Amino acid sequence: MKVHVANHPLIAHKLTVLRDERTDSPTFRRLVEELVTLLAYEATREIRTHTVEITTPVTKTKGLKMAEPRPVVVPILRAGLGMLEGMSKLMPNAEVGFLGMVRDEKTLKASTYANRLPEDLSGRHVFVLDPMLATGGTLIAAFHYLLDLGATEITAICILSAPEGVKAVEDEFSASKVPINIVTGALDEKLNEHGYIVPGLGDAGDRLYGVV
Repeated sequence: MKVHVANHPLIAHKLTVLRDERTDSPTFRRLVEELVTLLAYEATREIRTHTVEITTPVTKTKGLKMAEPRPVVVPILRAGLGMLEGMSKLMPNAEVGFLGMVRDEKTLKASTYANRLPEDLSGRHVFVLDPMLATGGTLIAAFHYLLDLGATEITAICILSAPEGVKAVEDEFSASKVPINIVTGALDEKLNEHGYIVPGLGDAGDRLYGVV
């Protein structure tokens, strides 16, 4: 499994504003969108392409286009929805599916309550959008679900990650033959006793959409 921590001053600047408890929801949503576009740029470096011949106003030449079948972008509801627009701006021709997952605050285990995905993901590169990689439970459950559908490669894009969560995912899929990648804006210090990332930025869903 590959883990890439994006190291860019613009990402660090936007993360600092996101972390600030004084940042309001409209600003938070806009910054998440901008951040995800930057992270998606890193996450798609090895996306599959094929060579095509085109004609420019000057001459014939060869270039690259994204290979078929198209990638699938899967935001984890509900907070992952706030990341979708930023991903779609970079990769507008990708298909979009959804996974609704919730974490039990006592056991910290994730369960699936909704899905809208193709029945067969064979040959597909799947990009999972989840703002926080905390305990790793949500991503582990999501990855298993996608692998069961035949996903050929999985890349998770997370705004923040905790070392405990990264290790949990690594341990779970250490023997996986399917390439699994994590691209994150920062690797934070730790989890607290409630399973929240420290220093973190609080509950991403609540800060995106308010408390419901």
